[in-house]
Amino acid sequence: MTAEGVTASGLLGELADVGRDRTRGGYSRHVFDPAEQELRDWFVEQAGRRGLDVERDGNGNLWAWWGEPGPGAVVTGSHLDSVPGGGAFDGPLGVVSALSAVDLMRARGTSPSVPLAVTVFAEEEGGRFGIPCLGSRLLTGSLDPATAAGLRDADGVTFAEAAQAGGLDPSRLGADPDRLGRIGRFVELHVEQGRGLIDLGSAVAVGSTVVAHGRWRLTFTGQGNHAGATPMDDRRDPMLPAAETVTSVRRIARAHAGTRATVGRLTPTPGGTNVIASAVDVWLDVRGPAARSMVADVEAAARAAAEEEGCGLAVREESWTGEVVFDSALRDEVSALAGGVPALPTGAGHDAAVLAAHVPAAMLYVRNPTGVSHAPEEFAEDSDVDAGAEALATVLEGLCR
Repeated sequence: MTAEGVTASGLLGELADVGRDRTRGGYSRHVFDPAEQELRDWFVEQAGRRGLDVERDGNGNLWAWWGEPGPGAVVTGSHLDSVPGGGAFDGPLGVVSALSAVDLMRARGTSPSVPLAVTVFAEEEGGRFGIPCLGSRLLTGSLDPATAAGLRDADGVTFAEAAQAGGLDPSRLGADPDRLGRIGRFVELHVEQGRGLIDLGSAVAVGSTVVAHGRWRLTFTGQGNHAGATPMDDRRDPMLPAAETVTSVRRIARAHAGTRATVGRLTPTPGGTNVIASAVDVWLDVRGPAARSMVADVEAAARAAAEEEGCGLAVREESWTGEVVFDSALRDEVSALAGGVPALPTGAGHDAAVLAAHVPAAMLYVRNPTGVSHAPEEFAEDSDVDAGAEALATVLEGLCR
């Protein structure tokens, strides 16, 4: 039990009914939507119970401070949003574990000698506006604020409009060097997105690397028309080259060692059952050392398919993060403080990976026995959740001395 009388697994249980997706299963919690806002309100209330001073920056990130904000701070936290139909652990586990770690430190009689903050980053998954780690990218200046402001969700709402509805001033979006400069070291706890810890027989690991990864949008354009009145030989149907491209992705990825590629979203316009589409958007997620080379091969195949159907093709890179190698000194220190836990690479992106280009950053992973993530079957045992919070508290104690 913590000083608040609730374990990390208990805190996570308090969120179990927020944002349930009755259609997809799992959870759909997207930045500034009612479910994510409810989680934000819960976080602010929980931080207040612990005497932490909460502030929201111009990019929608939340910061709960133990001690006076200032340079050299140790910061921990994660995000509260999810992918569509995601699991219960991805994001919130890192937030509840950070709050639990504060309780555990107090229960042990520990008080940080440097400022300590628990943070919640906005739109980590990109589930609403398409670009992952939006809050941390804006904070660090790696994303142009005008580009972010103009992003649109599936309903045509811009990020600027959603931010304003959420109480932010869109003119304040963008790099925040003063706030970034406060961070001395950053540690993010996350559920493992894979099954490395099952094979290692450990409840907790420290992160070593994040593979290079990016997202691309391929837009096929043709001629919209009537499904029943248009002869087959008179069609310029963009769905055909889109479909050929989707099926080519796995074949091309297999030719690039260590590369993982996914088409998880395809949207026709206008999207009617009895309408030949005028355009089809295909989103491609590619990760690995040969990611850019693989995308070039996919684009070549897509152009050939589009030309055969008399269609056009536009390709846009929506996000890119090169390989991240976490600060080796901090990684080793975190591992030692956590009891000599093993190090793991990951193919999943995180806010810690964005921050790692600017400040020493580290990751802690909690065992996921299913090996499944970004789906309702994502899981962690209560005992492992609580072990992760205990490890995080011990790490923070060491870093805050």
